Amino acid sequence: MENKYNKQERYDRAFKKVKRIKRFYTHAILYVIVNLIIIIINLNGAKLGKEHFHIFMPTFFWGLGLLAHGAAVFLPNTIMGSSWEKRKIRELMEKEKNSNGNWK
Repeated sequence: MENKYNKQERYDRAFKKVKRIKRFYTHAILYVIVNLIIIIINLNGAKLGKEHFHIFMPTFFWGLGLLAHGAAVFLPNTIMGSSWEKRKIRELMEKEKNSNGNWK
C-alpha cells in the first residue's frame, strides 16, 4: 500500500510541476506576442532616441517579471529547496502541537 501512495504522491508532484511549466510557457508566449505588437506599433515610422525609452519600459519590467517567473519554475530548489520545506512543515506542525492547535 505504501508503494502505491508514494507512486501517487510522485504523480501529484509531477502533475503540479507540469502545470507550473505550462503556465510559464504561456506567460513567455504572451510576453513575446504583446511586446512584438508594442514594438511594431512604436517603431512604425518613429525615430527613437533616448527620450523614447518609456516606450520600452513595459517590455523591460515585464521581462524582469518573466525572468523571476522562470526562476521560480525551473530553479525552485536553489533558494528554498525541498529540505527547507520539510523542515518548515515539521516546525509548523510542532508549533501547532505545542500550542494545542492554536497558531501563534
